[in-house]
Amino acid sequence: MSIIRSRCLLYLLLLLIYTRSNSKIAVALSDYDEFFEECPPRSCSIDGPEVRFPYRLSTSTSPPSCGAIGMELSCLGNKTILQLPNVGTCKILDISYNEGFITMELEEISLCEYRKVRSINFTTAVYQVPYLPRSKNMISCTAEVNKSVSPFMYYDGPLACFSNSSQPVYFADGTDGLDRIPSFCTVVLNNISLPYYSHMQDLDRKSNHSVYITLAWSVHGITEKCIACERAGKNCAGRNSFCPHHSPNMKLIGAISSTALVMLLFLVAFPYYSSRRTTRREHQRQEQLLAVYSKTATRYTFSEIKKMTKQFKDKLGQGGYGSVFKGELPNGIQVAVKVLKRSNTDSDGRDFINEVATIGTIHHFNVVRLLGFSSEGNRRALVYEFMPNGSLDKYISSKSSCRAGEMHQMEILLNIAIGVANGIKYLHEGCIQRILHFDIKPHNILLDHNLNPKIADFGLAKLCSKDRSDVTVTVAKGTIGYMAPEVYSKNFGNVSYKSDVYSFGMLILKMVIGEKNLIPDLEGNSEVYYPELIYEKLVNGEDLESVMEVEPTEADIKKKLIIVAFWCIQWNPAERPHMGKVVQMLGSDLQTMEIPPKPFVS
Repeated sequence: MSIIRSRCLLYLLLLLIYTRSNSKIAVALSDYDEFFEECPPRSCSIDGPEVRFPYRLSTSTSPPSCGAIGMELSCLGNKTILQLPNVGTCKILDISYNEGFITMELEEISLCEYRKVRSINFTTAVYQVPYLPRSKNMISCTAEVNKSVSPFMYYDGPLACFSNSSQPVYFADGTDGLDRIPSFCTVVLNNISLPYYSHMQDLDRKSNHSVYITLAWSVHGITEKCIACERAGKNCAGRNSFCPHHSPNMKLIGAISSTALVMLLFLVAFPYYSSRRTTRREHQRQEQLLAVYSKTATRYTFSEIKKMTKQFKDKLGQGGYGSVFKGELPNGIQVAVKVLKRSNTDSDGRDFINEVATIGTIHHFNVVRLLGFSSEGNRRALVYEFMPNGSLDKYISSKSSCRAGEMHQMEILLNIAIGVANGIKYLHEGCIQRILHFDIKPHNILLDHNLNPKIADFGLAKLCSKDRSDVTVTVAKGTIGYMAPEVYSKNFGNVSYKSDVYSFGMLILKMVIGEKNLIPDLEGNSEVYYPELIYEKLVNGEDLESVMEVEPTEADIKKKLIIVAFWCIQWNPAERPHMGKVVQMLGSDLQTMEIPPKPFVS
């Protein structure tokens, strides 16, 4: 590398001497440079959100072409303002250009008017509500609530309009269950649907009765191109493809009599400088993305990670991704810290960024919550809420030996299956962009203190538009045994959200019949594949007791789970149900369920 560097400097010196005496090089601005010169990023205050294409500040001197139609914002003092029909004045707090989201505070409506908030139609030609409404509980407490009391539940309040000096009133997340509400609080009203907003750290310093909402912006022909451009670490521009090339389209004006020297310099210098430039650009892109996501999760230094894990003293588990350690935040809250090992397949940190980007912006009772992350060079870590019952994989293994003697075991597994199904349904249908997990398996399902399941590990997740029936996957994603056939071979169909459905079906089979029974007998000791034997019993209407251990009180639940699993693992993706249908089947009576087609290839 040092030899190449020396040659580059030598040829560069010769070129400068030559061109200084024989020619002049003039550089013309590209279309993109002209656009950014005419439409530079602006803001209404030092700490205000940056306003740039497709947004435009109407109060600036920038021409209308600097923004897309309907994407005008304005300045009111130091505030960045958006005027919304049916709402009025909104103060913009954050614009996520690489997600297509804008978070705002309603200036004219407070949480005291929650009934009015519930009736507002926020949808316009440009803006849509990206998430399902958030369920809230109104609680009355005998003391003020602080985060250390109930660390994983978000609170709005105290609401001055409902509170008095001795009884502060709050809105608490209804999706987290009543068992997480502090003991000194009582529920006044429950299941109040309010608009969802991204939980940003700086919202805690705002008014305690303000209404915040996150909207998705969508302009035909611009949104998807701009989001893709921003995720590549570049600013979107209102020109041509909306995204600048990796290097400006520079034009040389004038002539250089000898091109040989230029070509020689290019051939020698380009590999070295291109590599350096790509690495630097990728690092800048990652830092830009992490700066955005640090508003929804705390960014820690690696020294802080070491401190919270007591120098990685208590290891909870280990896998191909790295190791998980038990940790504790300064306020005493227990957490799980996943320290990622250096990987040749993720040397640029894209899987890490992918997990932070995906799980850091969603919130659901059956999805594990990301509390923070750390990224320093090749050292990366993720901080999650601590799940005291570990993974579903460990739970199944620990219960297998004593399952026959444990009461209500199948009811517990049914509730776990329903919880996981609801979580996947939310990923597929509850966000403005569908999230495909690609690695649903027992190891990635964590259980809280009440055995409620939480989907974890989003390193392989992929975002796609809801109106797309399939996605492009360049390499096989997932774990053998849970991976859908179409993921590793296009001969079985296109990869889509139905691939997660297949993985969920295999997860249920492992829960019910055990992993050892899912592995085909390759030594020829048995002529029948065990799940296929169970399927034949179902088709013929025979009892399952002859082929598997079934308690009389558990028979119907086990049969229901197996039928759902067989529907989910159909080899033809088109024959698999969507997750909404799966949730419906899990909650239906066994007598109303149809036996699916044979899911195995003979």
